[in-house]
Amino acid sequence: MKLRGWVNSKRELGGIVFIEILPENSLGLVTVVVKKKESPQAWEVAKGVKLGSAILVEGTYPPISLSKRGREFKADKLEVISTPRAPLPVDLTLKTGIHFDTRLRYRYLLLRTKEERALFKIRANVLKIAREFLEKKGFLEVNTPKICGAGAEGGATVFELEYFGRTAYLAQSPQLYKQMLMTGLTKVYEITPYFRAEKHHTTRHLNESWAIDLEMGFIKGMEDVMEVLEELVCHIIEGVRKECEEEIEILGVEIDSPRRPFARLKYDKVLEILNEEGIHIEWGEDLGDAEERALGKVMKNEGYNLYFITHYPWKTKPFYIMKEDGLSRSFDLDYKGLEISSGGQREHRYEELIKNIREKGLNPKDFEFYLEAFKYGMPPHGGWAVGVERLLMKMLNIDNIRETILFPRDIQRLIP
Repeated sequence: MKLRGWVNSKRELGGIVFIEILPENSLGLVTVVVKKKESPQAWEVAKGVKLGSAILVEGTYPPISLSKRGREFKADKLEVISTPRAPLPVDLTLKTGIHFDTRLRYRYLLLRTKEERALFKIRANVLKIAREFLEKKGFLEVNTPKICGAGAEGGATVFELEYFGRTAYLAQSPQLYKQMLMTGLTKVYEITPYFRAEKHHTTRHLNESWAIDLEMGFIKGMEDVMEVLEELVCHIIEGVRKECEEEIEILGVEIDSPRRPFARLKYDKVLEILNEEGIHIEWGEDLGDAEERALGKVMKNEGYNLYFITHYPWKTKPFYIMKEDGLSRSFDLDYKGLEISSGGQREHRYEELIKNIREKGLNPKDFEFYLEAFKYGMPPHGGWAVGVERLLMKMLNIDNIRETILFPRDIQRLIP
């Protein structure tokens, strides 16, 4: 049998060398045992192997393992595939503390530990489970441009770039394109990056993040899309609980099953709740971090980790959201005091959409490519986006969003 992996630790005891590795994509540590009496050639190689080396081991698993750190593997042959040119900058046994910034810088090395690897195996499973669910629901996966001629929401939160003598933008979201698709497809989704030029430096914001984005046509109202969102989030959480038991145990977290149906709170009701908690915000203001956390505590006491906030004032929402008596047919989905999703019913009527764009202080000419699609039988439609990193944060009780993405991009980090 062959094992391939990296040397995380090594110790010698008489004529025996013990080498700890985490093979390939495995979560189980293996202690490679090399005995001088039984494999003298392998023992000579093992004595000289350096920490961090990539090795190939041939041998067998003994019927009884005495190692407390991982399953034992008796080596008959050992080959060093690659030797580090410098000492490892992090302790892969995790016996010494690692500064947060150092951890992010050397994330690729820390993936040789089961703790870091478990987190990103869960992330991969979240996306796999989401795809399987949406495909079974009849949604088609699409891919929309990430270099755009207009931002999805306008404003100053777009990254500009020079595009052959013209100004272009990195996509804030696939919003405009997935709406355009409603003229020819009724159910689409995309797992996609978002680029937001927001100068945030918080534990919940990134400048490049990922989302599960969905749009569906011929809806009767926003409840249609809320129901799909509730089903998906529950399916992901239950899927992770079922398929990632080993990873959850390694991370030492508990994932609670959501209470269903999710609570549905209108914006006005949320203001009443916050007032009772001594938090006062003006009607028409969006909820900030402090308000979201306070509401999360109240809802937790009511038995809800997940809950919708609906019917925000229209002035707080983008132009493409349908307006209704000064309010909006919109919603946010919060998870333990953090917004993880936003969505609603879109304005599908051409003339009303132009009015909305102008009311937001934008120029309809900048959105002609988008508006064109609304001339040809656009059905009522709606959708949402779920932030992958935010969902992981709350599901796994992680404090900083940067931990949930391999190479975080924020106002400070552009490399690695």
